[in-house]
Amino acid sequence: MRTVRDLKVGESGIVVKLYGEGAVKRRIMDMGITKGVKITVRKVAPLGDPLELNLRGYELSIRKADAEMIEIE
Repeated sequence: MRTVRDLKVGESGIVVKLYGEGAVKRRIMDMGITKGVKITVRKVAPLGDPLELNLRGYELSIRKADAEMIEIE
């Protein structure tokens, strides 16, 4: 299983599955991260948290803990 957290800067992946339950999963989906969306890692903060992602034409910063809940191919 590969997650968004495993991607390096400049790499991309397609969302296959979201993990988590209830409000956490809902919050991730509300940010536009749904099955089939292409995600590209644009930047990583100096200490590794958060990650800046590019998806659906906008930039989004998420924590590493949330990035682990997004499985990609």
